[in-house]
Amino acid sequence: MHRKSLLIAALGLCLAAPAGAAFAQGKIGVVQLERIVRDSGPALRAQKKLEAEFSKREAELKKVADQLRRMQEELEKDGVTMPEAQRRNKERDINELSRDFQRKQREYQEDVNLRRNEELSQVIEQANRIIRQIAESEKYDIIFKEAAYANPRIDITDKVIKALDAKPPAK
Repeated sequence: MHRKSLLIAALGLCLAAPAGAAFAQGKIGVVQLERIVRDSGPALRAQKKLEAEFSKREAELKKVADQLRRMQEELEKDGVTMPEAQRRNKERDINELSRDFQRKQREYQEDVNLRRNEELSQVIEQANRIIRQIAESEKYDIIFKEAAYANPRIDITDKVIKALDAKPPAK
């Protein structure tokens, strides 16, 4: 029985070795999507577009946050000398404004995340088309997206970013 297991293992190694050797001779590439969505021209344009789109709401939120801070400081400073009813009214106003602020802040963050995902998915789609073009034109057998480690020799991220940056911005 022991001899049979050894024979099967040896046969498995013999069959796997040619396949592994053939695959090792193939052309392999790696792309780091994180760098593409961070450093490519379309990704940077998308980021600027989002900043412009949400700058007004961000400024409004900052204004309300400053107002809340001032109201809280005023209550802490003058609360001891205020009549009880006035202090309670002030605390109620602060609590209402705080709840409203938190709701608007959550909505803002959800909207920003949704739009960022929309914009970045377009960048990733463009990158995927370019990766396919590079794979076909340069005869890659396989291109991996992300790797724990990749020799810089097989990393084609810069090539993809360069091709993305060469494309005219979509209108």
